[in-house]
Amino acid sequence: MAGNQTNRPGLRKTNKKGATKGSGAVRRRALKGKGPTPKAEDRVYHAAHKRKLEKIRRDKGRHVKEETTELVVGRNPVVECLHAKVPANALYIVEGTGNDNRLSEAVQIAHARSIPLIEVPRHEMDRMTGNGMHQGIGLQIPAFKYAEVHDLIERVAESGENGMIVVLDNITDPRNLGAVIRSVAAFGGHGVVIPERRSASVTAVAWRTSAGIAARLPVAKATNITRTVKEFQKNGYQVIGLDTGGNSTLDTYDGTGNVVIVVGSEGKGISRLVKENCDDLMSIPMTSWVESLNASVAAGVVLSEFARQRRVN
Repeated sequence: MAGNQTNRPGLRKTNKKGATKGSGAVRRRALKGKGPTPKAEDRVYHAAHKRKLEKIRRDKGRHVKEETTELVVGRNPVVECLHAKVPANALYIVEGTGNDNRLSEAVQIAHARSIPLIEVPRHEMDRMTGNGMHQGIGLQIPAFKYAEVHDLIERVAESGENGMIVVLDNITDPRNLGAVIRSVAAFGGHGVVIPERRSASVTAVAWRTSAGIAARLPVAKATNITRTVKEFQKNGYQVIGLDTGGNSTLDTYDGTGNVVIVVGSEGKGISRLVKENCDDLMSIPMTSWVESLNASVAAGVVLSEFARQRRVN
């Protein structure tokens, strides 16, 4: 019936709603801006993000490597380290290990030096070393405490002596590093500088080769050898690079002043940028059919001559 119809002509129903009164036209379903586009390395699905994570992991790994201790295993290496007075945190002995003269000697030296003796199960030593080639003994060596280059320069200035420093470039064999440390100390040098990366560090091998002298001679790490060379020059040092094609020779060089001796590897020599920033390149006179000297031997020859000059002057 017409009287029962609810729909009236001219009246339109709708579900749309306008802005709520007093809302300032801010609607519930309004879209919000996403802000600036994130950098590629911050997008988890992007390859740059994976590269960033990998770099963080590598950097963290390098930091941990520098901070952690070293475990020397094997009876002969452990006894050699103890004789060289290498600093040690603990001597680990595997439970039930058969005794012999070397093991007894290691225990006696450790006891005399108040190094703690710790007995561990074999499976634990296997886990610590990653294999079973430890001969039932391990010596834990703390991370080496490196000096800073500017502290080394200040220490020499305070001594009132003319400084004699060796900078190693491209030296990756820890035995060479240990031998250089020993030579620097023997001939009155004041310290050794090594690069932070791609270089031998003061490990147990370097400790043994230096005969424990690494404990008494400052060894500094530098992030950039070229900048380090310039820092020495600003502080009045003459920087000499050892090179077979040098324009001067050891026979005629005056090494009595503040001097830095830069030594490169036997194969690669000194890096190009480091060589370009040296004040002079010097060669060591030797038999013509001998091409080059081992890095530690070359450093020892120069240090010996400069020490002789300082004694007679």
